[in-house]
Amino acid sequence: MTQKLLPILTVILALLAAWYVAVVPMNIKSALTTAERTGADVVPAGAKERRDLSAIGLVATNSFAIAATFSQDRPRLPAPHQVASELWKTTVEKKITSKRSLVFHAWITLSATLLGFAIGTGMGILLAVGIVHSRAMDMSVMPWAIASQTIPILAIAPMIIVVLNSIGIQGLLPKAFISAYLSFFPVVVGMVKGLRSPDRMQLDLLKTYNSSAPQSLLKLRLPASLPYLFASLKIGIAASLVGAIVGELPTGAVRGLGARLLAGSYYGQTVQIWSALFMAAIVAASLVALVGVVQRLTLKKMGMS
Repeated sequence: MTQKLLPILTVILALLAAWYVAVVPMNIKSALTTAERTGADVVPAGAKERRDLSAIGLVATNSFAIAATFSQDRPRLPAPHQVASELWKTTVEKKITSKRSLVFHAWITLSATLLGFAIGTGMGILLAVGIVHSRAMDMSVMPWAIASQTIPILAIAPMIIVVLNSIGIQGLLPKAFISAYLSFFPVVVGMVKGLRSPDRMQLDLLKTYNSSAPQSLLKLRLPASLPYLFASLKIGIAASLVGAIVGELPTGAVRGLGARLLAGSYYGQTVQIWSALFMAAIVAASLVALVGVVQRLTLKKMGMS
């Protein structure tokens, strides 16, 4: 256990140290402006004179302001403890039904994520089965599936929202469709690889038993594809969360992690933006870990681990 934790803790501490170091030059100009307004002697005097100067040079000549860079109300780069404090206030100290609670907003995004992931996974598995069993689908659908992922999600998301709104589909479904768009492709690729993983001898053996194509699929191809499927699902569910967040941006949503990011950018609340980003990362890590647990239990039950 210690051998596993030590490298992780080392990386986390290194990232935190680098983050704290980066906070000082990023926030030094606003800290000096605030200090100057309170009567402190700043070199050089005047925000206009300092505007084009190097941040590192300003830190060297005004070292008294370093402490203030870690406690700015609206910093360019918030310090780790500011983000941690905001996360605590908006998760533990707020009711989960409050619109100021990150748990509330995370649930809004998570509901669209799970629905989109279910749609994307279902589509991906069906397409993969079709591609493996039909030469025509392999030649015609797979290139389009690959081409679909070359379209930037930021470009296609507003179009999906507008088209679905025009036919009366609003609320959760447009975000879920965007999530499904991002999550189906890794499932297709993984399932196609998994369904084709049985070797020729295994397939020939089933033919000697006079098994039909559906029987070969259920008794050989699908079980053999499960390790590939779970690997794809881990990628797909994280991509699905990204899709749900992106889907909240063009709608001007007031609920969800995307809405928190949008509101933070409107009002220059970088601490709010970073706390929403960390909440999204926590949700994504939890979902991937959940898929990992299901993978372990399933493969162990099937004797494949």
